[in-house]
Amino acid sequence: MSKNDKSDRAGAETPIGVRREQSEEPRLKRKDYEDKLHDLHVKLVELQDWVRHEGKKVCIVFEGRDGAGKGGAIKAITARVSPRVFRVVALPAPTEREKSQMYIQRYLPHLPAGGEVVIFDRSWYNRAGVERVMGFCTKEETKRFLNVVPQVEKAVIDSGVILFKYWLEVSPEEQERRLKARIDDGRKTWKLTKMDLKSFTRWDDYTRARDEMFLATDTAWAPWFVARSDDKRRARLNIIEHLLANIPYERVPRAKVKLPSRHVAKGEQPRLPLKFISEVN
Repeated sequence: MSKNDKSDRAGAETPIGVRREQSEEPRLKRKDYEDKLHDLHVKLVELQDWVRHEGKKVCIVFEGRDGAGKGGAIKAITARVSPRVFRVVALPAPTEREKSQMYIQRYLPHLPAGGEVVIFDRSWYNRAGVERVMGFCTKEETKRFLNVVPQVEKAVIDSGVILFKYWLEVSPEEQERRLKARIDDGRKTWKLTKMDLKSFTRWDDYTRARDEMFLATDTAWAPWFVARSDDKRRARLNIIEHLLANIPYERVPRAKVKLPSRHVAKGEQPRLPLKFISEVN
């Protein structure tokens, strides 16, 4: 089978390198979003039960430009599940020791064991994106990575890992709006780094890097799925729907739980002085 055979693929496809316009639908209202997300959270808990019960291994990779909405999508997935089952991996810049290793080596220890879902907030694909565009690796290193990674992912999948790769596609206008919003919002200033500012001017370079990455690594066994993310709420719902639709999980029966009766002594004072915090609200 050719590594670029794209048959039997879930989701509507667009030729690689061809940009589809973001949806013209009005942005999803918060109430509608929260109602739909509630129902999806119930299904994610069912998925969690199945992963634990069956000892399944699930790995989800999120990639995209700065401000595409990766963090928000990951939070939407993990909001109501156990962090012991759903682990989020966001690695810092490599150490000097890690730089001397095989490139993908530092990511391998974070792959899921049985009964785990691991979500990568950026992944080994840094080499095909930011490292390539910002000159942190050579052209030869990028080429070697793109040649090798499909076979590495094949080995990961053959070991029993269910692998999903999502690219969040944001328009230049929406990305600029989001990055500007980070400048004065004290809750978001940590998200805007010097590297983000440098990357902001390299839109076309990132586009070329994305397209070449897709061409080399969009395989039959590990396809890329693209979510248009100008409307972050719609993107989150669509990603979760897609994830649930493409994992063949089954609902694990749960015994009905009833709280047992208990006795609570009335008027009993604590044996030690308690240091209550100030109630300022």
